[in-house]
Amino acid sequence: MALNFHQLHIFYTVAERGSFSAAAGALHMTQPAVTMQVQSLEDYFGTKLLQRSTKRIELTEAGRALMPYARRSIELIRDTDQAMSTFTQQLKGRLQLGASLTIGEYILPRLLGPFGKEFPHISISMKVINTAQILEDILNHQLNFGLVEAPISHPDTHTEAVMSDELKLIVPKDHPLASREEVTLDEVAEYPFVLREQGSGTRLVMEEELRRKDIDPSRLKIVMELGSTGAVKSAVEAGLGISFLSSSSVKHEVALGLLHIAPIEGVRFKRQFYSVYLKSSVLPISAVTFLSFLRERDLQQWL
Repeated sequence: MALNFHQLHIFYTVAERGSFSAAAGALHMTQPAVTMQVQSLEDYFGTKLLQRSTKRIELTEAGRALMPYARRSIELIRDTDQAMSTFTQQLKGRLQLGASLTIGEYILPRLLGPFGKEFPHISISMKVINTAQILEDILNHQLNFGLVEAPISHPDTHTEAVMSDELKLIVPKDHPLASREEVTLDEVAEYPFVLREQGSGTRLVMEEELRRKDIDPSRLKIVMELGSTGAVKSAVEAGLGISFLSSSSVKHEVALGLLHIAPIEGVRFKRQFYSVYLKSSVLPISAVTFLSFLRERDLQQWL
């Protein structure tokens, strides 16, 4: 019998999940099949890798020694897929991903067209949901991966920055700040604000940058908190307040003269968008290809 990656992947997943049943669910296999593959791996090495108990699986000394090599084999397969994705122009498959609200509504729609032209045989299914739902669907294997506006800290997931973005100060077309070439944060803080809800990626980035500039976010005169970027844009356009939003999300309104971007002196609200997926999973080549597309292309030409 030859050593193979499939068995190493199964062994690693069992060790990470702590049980054969949990690993079977994660790998979409039956529990007996998972058990058989681990036993075959133990037969190959001639030693026990896992200690079975009624409560939880424990690694033997040999199992602990094998774990870093199993992890590296998974990482190597991912790197190989990424390297070869450049050459897979006739790639076929279905790409299932989740995207948080700003990314799904305003960023990805402009990127999926160019991606589809380059890889026409990949079909795409995208769910636009909040970050918590994306994480839940990834953990339950309902999504291959997700794109979110802030890094996720979860022991079972890997997070990586794949795109950059910048928030801008958005004001109505007839606002006193609309005619200014540059404004200060102190001036901005005197006007009423319409903001995304607490906990949104946009709100977190804004508040963190304000604190770095020694401005307490609670000092802002927040007259309204809304649960979507579209609602915030409409409220600003109606003159209810000013806001911080992704420049990509207001591209059309600015071009039409309905909203205006007011540059702030010495302040840049830069942020990253992140991919998130299970550490124990090997992403399908369609997902690897899409992530490589996001990392390697000049996305600003479409945004």
